Amino acid sequence: MTGTSEALRLAELLCARLCHDLSGPLGALIGVLEVARDEQPDSEALALAEETAVQLAQRLKLLRAAWGRDGDDLDVARLRGFAESLFSSRRVRLDLEGLESDALFSPEAARVVLNLLLLASESLAGGGIVALSGSPAESILVTISGPRAAWPAGLGAWLVDEAAAVEAVMADARSLQGPLTTLLARGHGFRLSMLMPAGPMSEAEFSPPLLLSLLRR
Repeated sequence: MTGTSEALRLAELLCARLCHDLSGPLGALIGVLEVARDEQPDSEALALAEETAVQLAQRLKLLRAAWGRDGDDLDVARLRGFAESLFSSRRVRLDLEGLESDALFSPEAARVVLNLLLLASESLAGGGIVALSGSPAESILVTISGPRAAWPAGLGAWLVDEAAAVEAVMADARSLQGPLTTLLARGHGFRLSMLMPAGPMSEAEFSPPLLLSLLRR
C-alpha cells in the first residue's frame, strides 16, 4: 500500500465516521420537525427548516457513498436520486439518455462516478447540464455544458501526474474535488482522461469531455 492509498483510506474512514455520527442526530431532528409541522402546518419557518434538514440528510448519504470505503452497486435510479439531491439548488440537470437503462456500476465504479457528479456540479457555476453516456462494463463519457462550464484549471495535470494531484488535495479544502476524483479513479485501477480536440481550443471549449475507462489496468 502506497502513502497515497494509505492517506485515502484514512480519509475514507474519517468520512464514514463523520457521516455516521451526524446521521443519527439529523434523523432525530427531522422527526421532531415533522411533528412540529403537524402541529403548525402553516408555519413557513418550520417548512423551510424541514426542507433544509432533508436536503442535508440527502447530502450526507451522497458524501458517504462517494467518499466512504464500503459502498454498494449503483443503478440508474439511485444515480438519478443522488443527482437530484446534489443539483436541486444549483440549476443543474442530469442527462442520462446516453446511459444504458439497466446500467449497474460496481461499488468501486460507483464511487468514481459519484465523485465525477460532485466535480461536474462545482464546474457549472452558472448552471447547465451534466451528461453521462456509455456502458459500466467499458467506459463512461462525462460532459458538462452551460454558460460558465469549465473544469478546474489544474485538472489536466492531475489526470497525468499523481504527485500534482496529491499536492493539490493537500493545498486547499475548497478545491480538493478535482484532484481527489483523479486519485480515486487511479486508486481503483480505472483510467480517467480528458478528450482534447485535435486543433486549438476556443474560449467555448474549456470543458472537453472526460472519459472514464472502467476496464481495469
